[in-house]
Amino acid sequence: MYDDHDRLTTPFHSHATAAEVIHGVDLTGRRAIVTGGASGIGVETVRALAAAGAEVTIATRAPASAAGLVHELTAAHGSGSVHAAPLDLADLLSVDAFARTWRGPLDILVANAGIMALPERTVSAQGWELQLATNHLGHFALATALHGSLRAAGSARVVIVSSGAHLTAAFDFDDPQFERRPYDRWTAYGQSKTADVLLAVGARRWAADGITANALNPGWISTNLQRYLDDDTMRALGAIDEEGKIIPQPYYKEPAQGASTSVLLAASPLVSGVTGRYFEDNQEARLVRGPEERPGGVATHALDPEAADRLWDHATAVVGAALR
Repeated sequence: MYDDHDRLTTPFHSHATAAEVIHGVDLTGRRAIVTGGASGIGVETVRALAAAGAEVTIATRAPASAAGLVHELTAAHGSGSVHAAPLDLADLLSVDAFARTWRGPLDILVANAGIMALPERTVSAQGWELQLATNHLGHFALATALHGSLRAAGSARVVIVSSGAHLTAAFDFDDPQFERRPYDRWTAYGQSKTADVLLAVGARRWAADGITANALNPGWISTNLQRYLDDDTMRALGAIDEEGKIIPQPYYKEPAQGASTSVLLAASPLVSGVTGRYFEDNQEARLVRGPEERPGGVATHALDPEAADRLWDHATAVVGAALR
């Protein structure tokens, strides 16, 4: 676990765009996968990587939804090739099918897709609470299934989109599926995002293969991620007023700004060789060791290497059992 004096900083401010952080970087010949790349910050992540010359696969449950973006970027001068492929992260059989179709090396894997704050406990095809299944287990299964392709790239990066919500919930190994404790949608979401950071920490075992993995908080961006939040909840969060209009806040970001930290970790030479860490606002986050009122930072429970290894082993067993 790193200390605050070791924190990596960059010259990019919190509201820099994805295009700004990747300016001057040439990704020609590099291959990338962006899950959930057909909407929200995923679109801007795809745009930035393709504009730098990367060949990008948009992994999404509905490939047809990416048709407009594929057409736009295919027509753009200097962009790398872009196409879409089906992937349902909540179904491990779909993840396995996607991975089996991949051929050749993989330079960049951006685990971007996610769901947030389902109002009722819902389970995946394999019986996992759906936020944990989609946000963590599906991405874990995808990354481990593509490990050989990442290793073959020689210097690959895994980028995992987490959230500041991880601060609210450590991973509950005794009851991760809310089978005994009362289901709370925010606790479930926070736990899934802690699991995402632990995935980056656990992937330190791949460093010798030339693979780095880092997690990030993209910030507050108005996207389809909020689709399960009703107006009362949005008002309680201070996001909208009584008339349903968005209340501008200085920390709000446009999607192109929200995608910047993902793109920084995916492509910038400034973070070359860095692994197992957590970033926000284009900087490595400060450690949070206890309750605080100021926003941001990364909780020590999310960087615990023992918890990361325990979760890695648990997820490995679950995926193995599902695919036998």
